[in-house]
Amino acid sequence: MFAAAAVVIPVAIHLWNIRPGRILKVGSISLINAASRKSSRSFKLLDIPLLILRCLLLILTAILLAVPVWQKKAEANKAKGWLLIPKENLLECSKKFKPKIDSLLKAGYDFHYFNPGFSKTDLKQVLLHPNDSLKINDTTTLSVNYWNLIRQLDAKVTAPLPVYVITPNQIVNFPGPKPPVAMNVHWLTYTPADSTSVWVANAWFNNNNSICVVTGASKPSGTTYNYTTVQSTDLPGSSFVVSTNNGQPAISFKHSIQPPVNIDTATMRIAVYADNNTNDAGYLKAALYAASQLLQHKTLIKQYTNPWEIPANQDWLFWLSEKPVNPDLKRCRNILVYEKGRVVNSDSWMVNGSTFAVPSGQEKNIDLFKTIASPATDNTVVWHDGYGHPVLAVQKHGQNNIYSFYSRFNPSWNGLVWSDKFPEWILKLVNPETKTVNKYDKRIIAKQQLMPEKIDETHVAAIKTTARINMVNYFWLALVLLFLAERWFAHQTQNLTKNGSEQRI
Repeated sequence: MFAAAAVVIPVAIHLWNIRPGRILKVGSISLINAASRKSSRSFKLLDIPLLILRCLLLILTAILLAVPVWQKKAEANKAKGWLLIPKENLLECSKKFKPKIDSLLKAGYDFHYFNPGFSKTDLKQVLLHPNDSLKINDTTTLSVNYWNLIRQLDAKVTAPLPVYVITPNQIVNFPGPKPPVAMNVHWLTYTPADSTSVWVANAWFNNNNSICVVTGASKPSGTTYNYTTVQSTDLPGSSFVVSTNNGQPAISFKHSIQPPVNIDTATMRIAVYADNNTNDAGYLKAALYAASQLLQHKTLIKQYTNPWEIPANQDWLFWLSEKPVNPDLKRCRNILVYEKGRVVNSDSWMVNGSTFAVPSGQEKNIDLFKTIASPATDNTVVWHDGYGHPVLAVQKHGQNNIYSFYSRFNPSWNGLVWSDKFPEWILKLVNPETKTVNKYDKRIIAKQQLMPEKIDETHVAAIKTTARINMVNYFWLALVLLFLAERWFAHQTQNLTKNGSEQRI
């Protein structure tokens, strides 16, 4: 709007108008005394309509640069409540909950899509003329997080306003913690028609060069995983097909829409350095061999007596020594080291997990006799004792994981090495479970689990109280009309001036 100050330019031009002197016809100039030459200036506004038009042109140009809008008070929301359905599930929801939907719309509820933005639309018109955007999407695609949408919706509507949400009840749509909300939400769910799925979860080569395939099967009651070993001679009659994907061998079900899963051809390399703890290495290698049999992954386990002989970039290095790890070996992906320090006698047990737990009556305690006094750190606890003190903790260093073991793989320190859980714990250590969102998961969530946490809070919806109308096009039209009017007045003024000069001559 500072550009509007340009109106002083045409005003100054009009005021600073030098008018020519008049020519007077006289009979004789003998009686007129000589006088000094003077110029005549007149600070008077001339052609006022033209001046006004030019000033308005500059003002309108400045307003256009400011992008004008017209604000008016928005009409108050008179809806009795909100009805929300995901756009991708609209057709199926409308069939399963038709009486409820019709009653809510008849009662004056506004319909909104249960999607980001919560756009409002006329549900009856959409159902009369459905388009491609309302078709149910492929159920194998990743779903949205309904709890995130509920959290956003809570900030958009007032707390007392009743809100009805109709969605599928598959657990894949409800990851993470429950959101606390203040709104009056009623959640209706249903089990989709396509509620079973079978897929290839993972695959790798084992030591016999056979393919170990992990297949998953999911239905509303739960998800199960099966391990199948596929020989090359079994492929013609099996339900699997092996192909190549960018030069990598891949496997998939025959006649399946799931893309092929790459087969892991790598060998897991595990190095054990015992130093003087040869007995510890014997117990550990026995557990590693048992774990590799359960894993059925191509694995190479080797013990070294000289640390300089250990190849770099091992998948696992079990450094059963209190000596510092060689600098070249710190590039190994995972390193477990014996921590050194003050030995403390213990009368507790070992727990595999990051939370405090007491073994049940049916489980046998894994006794813990001695530990190394562990300092207070922020490292992630993998194994701990009955008091919550870490026995095995991990710290991430770039791309590597450093595991600090505050005990020993020795029966004089604990009962782990004699426990049948030892191979199981080692298997979870070298092959941890990755918790990711599974797009094939068809399990359903109970109503008590899906309802968000209700909090006693009254808040006003964060909605706009004013409506904004863009006025740029209107000002462009006014600017064009003013420009044409200015040109017409300027042309008329030039004609009048020209005619007046000719008459004076």
